[in-house]
Amino acid sequence: MDDFTNAAELAQVTQKSPVLAIIEQHVLARTCILNILKRELAGFEIVEMATTNGLSWFAGRDIRLIALNIGDKEITDPAIEVSLAFISEFFSQASVALLSNRDDEATISAAMQRGVRGFFPKSIPVEVAIAGLRLVLAGAVYRPLPIVGQNGAPGLMSRSEHLDVPELPSIQGGVTALVPERTMVDLTPREQHVLEALQLGLPNKLIAVRLNLSENTVKMHIQRIMRKCSARNRTEAVLRWSRRTNAFPLRVQSS
Repeated sequence: MDDFTNAAELAQVTQKSPVLAIIEQHVLARTCILNILKRELAGFEIVEMATTNGLSWFAGRDIRLIALNIGDKEITDPAIEVSLAFISEFFSQASVALLSNRDDEATISAAMQRGVRGFFPKSIPVEVAIAGLRLVLAGAVYRPLPIVGQNGAPGLMSRSEHLDVPELPSIQGGVTALVPERTMVDLTPREQHVLEALQLGLPNKLIAVRLNLSENTVKMHIQRIMRKCSARNRTEAVLRWSRRTNAFPLRVQSS
């Protein structure tokens, strides 16, 4: 039986469109994901399949992203290891995003160590997942942000608190390190929080509510971020920061 459920659409695929592939075992789930992404991510040929075997139909195509649902499985599960190895060998140009029922730091870190560019626990809101996918498609990395709890133990931020980092994060004492250029001026912890909100595309009013700040204070932090990034506007600041690769981890200034 063909691995595709949308075989009729496959015959009409235009060879010029970049491809975004959804790999999900269950028909209902992958159809729902397909419909959401078609509505939110214009300009892509979005296809769905049950297993990685279906990717063979797209050999030679411009596959930009492969979203693989691993469910309850761990990254070290043999089936997941085989799937990731297959993608790495034959579709190395594609970014890989994992959808998972898990949201523990061990699973997330293991995924990042294997070159996964996006990790999406199913507990996050749809709008956050879409924003994260856009960042992955733009060449950034998306993952839940680990934090240090009150007892000093590593934990994860609440569902709405996620960080989109430009390169594979380095975990040091439970804190994710960003990777700017050597010349990038360090950000204070509060400026980091504002930058995270800017990366999600939030307006000043929502950033103020999210961080329990006044709008004037948010504007002040954004102006400082733009100055430190040598950016002319907030969008350029996010882009400049997200493009920082192969540099040193961020050293957070004390506030």
